[in-house]
Amino acid sequence: MRQLVIAERVCLIGHIVSMVFGLVGILLVVPNAEIIMNLTEVGQTAMQWSMAGGGVVYMILGATAVFLYAYRTLGLGRALAFLLPSVFISLGSELSGTSTGFPFGHYSYLSGLGYKIAGLVPFTIPLSWFYVGCVSYLLARAGLEVDKKPSLLRHVGAIALGALLLTSWDFVLDPAMSQTSLPFWYWQQPGAFFGMPYQNFAGWMGTGSVFMTVAAFLWRNNPIKLERSQLNVPLIVYLSNFGFATVMSLAAGFSIPVLLGLLLGVAPAVALWWQGTNGQAVTVDAGTPEISVAKVKVALK
Repeated sequence: MRQLVIAERVCLIGHIVSMVFGLVGILLVVPNAEIIMNLTEVGQTAMQWSMAGGGVVYMILGATAVFLYAYRTLGLGRALAFLLPSVFISLGSELSGTSTGFPFGHYSYLSGLGYKIAGLVPFTIPLSWFYVGCVSYLLARAGLEVDKKPSLLRHVGAIALGALLLTSWDFVLDPAMSQTSLPFWYWQQPGAFFGMPYQNFAGWMGTGSVFMTVAAFLWRNNPIKLERSQLNVPLIVYLSNFGFATVMSLAAGFSIPVLLGLLLGVAPAVALWWQGTNGQAVTVDAGTPEISVAKVKVALK
């Protein structure tokens, strides 16, 4: 278990460092080409590598960290029961969106995010749906199930809140990433919300709700009882990715999407994290299946 925690922590730290490195490259180096010319040979090589594969690395590390966390806290079966639906359902939505315009609108991916599946969707995109979707759903479900059994109402609430947290991240990320000096995708029919069509948000809510519903069904009615300290990783992943999107948006002059994201994403995420149990043990009625939680605390130092 200790080796698993170490691997998870290394991937998490690498994920965050990669995002910071990417921000420096996108916001400082790319707009100022003379900076690259003044770097040493090693620096130029590192920057070229960052521009060519930095986006791929940070998403792979993020997905790996979250999968290891889910495996450690929920078990392999439930980790896979979220990974597989989220990856394949989001990939189906992305392939449909890039080829038909449904459900997000008409858009296309550019280079910088890795090999494109069917020449349309970078393989890293479904991974990002998985890891941000997983932490969003876990925060929502754990926060709503504190000292309570799962119920239909709580299941629906967790799916709705989880999808909202996921979509709120996109409020902030999408305008900047499609209009930066080094865009990663572009809208063929720009919309009214800072270049994005409102249809995009419906597509995000719908896609997130579908794979979270499938995961909830596969997890069955087992309660998710995570202590607040055990929700640190989901919160760190969510806030760090939101922070990346925030810096990008503010640099592009988009403050309203950031405010919306803070209101609809960050505030609920922190509140749900705070709702996590503080006790040493979790009690459930006899005969009620329970997810076994490893007693390991992970924190960035």
